[in-house]
Amino acid sequence: ECGINRLNRHRAVATRYDKLAVRFEATVQIAVINEWL
Repeated sequence: ECGINRLNRHRAVATRYDKLAVRFEATVQIAVINEWL
């Protein structure tokens, strides 16, 4: 649950702006890397 709340800080992830699954997955990966750094 805490991990999802961290990802919700990124608007594109929270609203799922990208409708294609591949682009959404890439957006999630970028958000996770950004949080990790």
